[in-house]
Amino acid sequence: MNNLRYKFQQFMTGRYGTDRFNQFLMLLEIFFLILSMLGLRPVFWIAIVLMIYIYFRMFSRNIAKRAAENQKYLNIEWKLRSRLAQMKSRRAQRKQYHIYKCPECGQKLRIPRGRGKIVITCRKCGHEFTKKS
Repeated sequence: MNNLRYKFQQFMTGRYGTDRFNQFLMLLEIFFLILSMLGLRPVFWIAIVLMIYIYFRMFSRNIAKRAAENQKYLNIEWKLRSRLAQMKSRRAQRKQYHIYKCPECGQKLRIPRGRGKIVITCRKCGHEFTKKS
């Protein structure tokens, strides 16, 4: 058993291996395979192509290119995660605050609810406008 493990380690030396992008592709492949069980033949072939691409990336010796692909994926994932966190934060604040945009500069302003009509002064440009809180 140790001999087989050693041979595999020797084989993988200098190869890229797996990363977050490969993990995402594997989950996507599993999703397509489950869809293909419903009888969707083209989806099955997409899953096969994904599997081939995953193994290509794993055994690739062009480490710089694979790392650049992973970095692009991580940037996209980070943007999506931060946007979702922002939406979650806004949803939680909706109960206590109104969020208005300044008509002059477009700055978002958070105003507490339940104060009636108030005059709002934009902190960025100093413009004053009246809104219901």
